[in-house]
Amino acid sequence: MEQKRFHSVRLEGDKCRGCTNCLKRCPTEAIRVRGGRAHIIDERCIDCGECIRVCSYHAKVAVTDPLSAISRFKYKIALPAPSLYGQFADLKSISQVLNGLKQMGFDDVFEVARGADVVSRAIRERLKNPDLPRPVISSACPAIVRLIQVRFPDLIDHIVDVRQPMEVAAMIARREFARAHDVNPKDVGCFFISPCPAKVTAIRNPIGHDESAVDGGISVLEIYGLLSSQIRNAPIDLTLEQASDLGVGWARSGGESIAVSPENSMAVDGIENCIRVLEEIEDNRLKGLEFFEGAACTGGCVGGPLNFENNYVARSGIRRLASRDPNPDLNVDNGMMTKYDLYDSKRIMPNSAMKLDDDLMEAMRKMERIEKIYSELPGFDCGSCGSPTCRTFAEDIVQGDATKMDCIHKMKEQLRVMAQQMVNLAQTTRE
Repeated sequence: MEQKRFHSVRLEGDKCRGCTNCLKRCPTEAIRVRGGRAHIIDERCIDCGECIRVCSYHAKVAVTDPLSAISRFKYKIALPAPSLYGQFADLKSISQVLNGLKQMGFDDVFEVARGADVVSRAIRERLKNPDLPRPVISSACPAIVRLIQVRFPDLIDHIVDVRQPMEVAAMIARREFARAHDVNPKDVGCFFISPCPAKVTAIRNPIGHDESAVDGGISVLEIYGLLSSQIRNAPIDLTLEQASDLGVGWARSGGESIAVSPENSMAVDGIENCIRVLEEIEDNRLKGLEFFEGAACTGGCVGGPLNFENNYVARSGIRRLASRDPNPDLNVDNGMMTKYDLYDSKRIMPNSAMKLDDDLMEAMRKMERIEKIYSELPGFDCGSCGSPTCRTFAEDIVQGDATKMDCIHKMKEQLRVMAQQMVNLAQTTRE
């Protein structure tokens, strides 16, 4: 098992009513309902935020940094995700958002879309290596990377070893600001404006490297109201817009694939859709596919659960903002490729959360018991037992986390047998 780590997604137990909405939607089967309350299995959770979307009682929340966290540093830099631009339907220029963030208290703003430009070129360089397993899988969505760690460990070597755009943006922003203002880089804090909890978790528990270059993750919802008021009076200054339209396009599904420009790519959004395609890749049924871009959120990052605007409205806004140049190109010179540490420093390891036992023989015995118990269950996958499916319920029984009588259908059968036994006993007594 992985060591216990930070999770942005949390459960507020006093709000939970024990419904099975989150139970049925969790892609890694990380939720159980016991004692009338949901419980999140730490090792299996990938912080995708699906439970936040579907919880009618708002019992699932995302823990992010408050805006006041920027006061920890003498100098503060905002790193707006490209999806932030799509939150404002009447936005005339991206520079309004950038100026608005400065008016909120940030000393400087560095577009994560610029980081996406650099990452796009780095991936293009990686794709030139014929020895990389195909398809090469994007590392941009940390929820998808963690999903692969948990459910598709055989595909880990397919994940491209290029760091996420927010990480690259933070490295460049800190160095450029420190040089321009002759200050100590340690006094500069970089804060990502995040559309999803998975990226907040990736800041605290990085994937592929030991420490994040980002100092905190502030949700779009946290700053939306204040930023909206600042944008109304923010001036338009096109010189502030340094990212290419390709970088801005990373906000929506397919934007990364367009920027990377492989000969044969596929962009899939929505975690259930991604699971189905990853199964196809695992079974080697997508031969000839060069690059796979997976986004856990519907529509891409514009569909993140920490955004304010409707996914489709935001996606339309990004499409408009990212189509200013009919022939866009990446704004990346050769120096960028060697000046910064763009690649992972350690191998991504599989998550053994779904392993039945460390001992192979014991795991096989448990598997036999699971199959036997599963064959005796009704197969309705109703979730009334507190497990997402009958198979996971059988696994929970074998692991000692549930009993057969937690199944309402098995309980009904037992009650019918007991009732018949009582009738038979009563008849025997009268005779």
